[in-house]
Amino acid sequence: MRAAIIERPGTVTVGDRPDPAPADDGVVVRVGACGVCGTDLHIADGEFPPSPYPLVPGHEFAGEVVAVGARAPGGLRAGDRVAVDPSLFCGHCTYCRAGRGNLCANWGAIGDTVDGAFAEYVAAPAVNCHRLPDHVGYRAAAVIEPLSCAVHGVRRIGVHAAERFLLMGAGTMGLLLQQLLQNNGAEVTVVDRNTERLELAAAMGAAATAADAADLDDERFDAAADATGAPAAIEAAFGALRRGGRLLVFGVAPDDARVALSPFRIYNDEITVVGSMAVLNSYGAAVDLLAADRVRTEELLTHALPLADFPGALEAMRAGSGVKVQVLPTGTA
Repeated sequence: MRAAIIERPGTVTVGDRPDPAPADDGVVVRVGACGVCGTDLHIADGEFPPSPYPLVPGHEFAGEVVAVGARAPGGLRAGDRVAVDPSLFCGHCTYCRAGRGNLCANWGAIGDTVDGAFAEYVAAPAVNCHRLPDHVGYRAAAVIEPLSCAVHGVRRIGVHAAERFLLMGAGTMGLLLQQLLQNNGAEVTVVDRNTERLELAAAMGAAATAADAADLDDERFDAAADATGAPAAIEAAFGALRRGGRLLVFGVAPDDARVALSPFRIYNDEITVVGSMAVLNSYGAAVDLLAADRVRTEELLTHALPLADFPGALEAMRAGSGVKVQVLPTGTA
């Protein structure tokens, strides 16, 4: 099969790999669509320590089951259309036993620690597969993984009807968070330097938009979320909170990044700061939200590139072009 391969940091190719076979409890999926994530850039640049090389990346994907292992649970059959949770938790470490598999001491994920879905075919555990309704296409279904991360993030920060929420970043994750927050009754103000993305945030119901948090005229918010990973944006979000406010650190910052937050304010104003890491019991909920048309994806899907142009897909993501960049490894969506 053809696959995109990160041979080592800085070296990306598209070439041949052996066709995968299903594990006894697994399946093989013919990939219809796979989204490019910021994590894929980190892997390509050697900035994601869990990743081995060479590696076929790709963890945001959906497609058709083409082979099923002899002991695969769930009754999956060849021809089933599925979206796949890429999470690979060990199930036996302290965190997994406590129900916090996303913090697994032996954490893994399809496309991050084992070969993923920027390929014509990918192997996956059957239990990670979620059948798709007929009306959900593969491109929309490939958004379920980032949506499931956003679902977990909103659960972590909590949201109350009519509260004022500041959202830093209007990329894919920011726009998904915006919709979930609004679905729960929040009034959302979105900050992003990209004017086209701000226009999209406004079209999706943002109460206000700004190119810089400094333009918000000393407004104070009940809660804030950063979807950029930029230290300056995190600091600005913290500074915009009311007393008793809450801050969600959602965007992925470099490991060595640091922010300056006032510990006195955290103490005196009882500011709550929480993080959100990947997916935790939220993938099924994301499938349900998409199936019920509670989340808009069509406007987010700005790039659909062939597998042969995977390097170009990475560059489009790196340049911040459009919103969601996807690859269609088998030309089907």
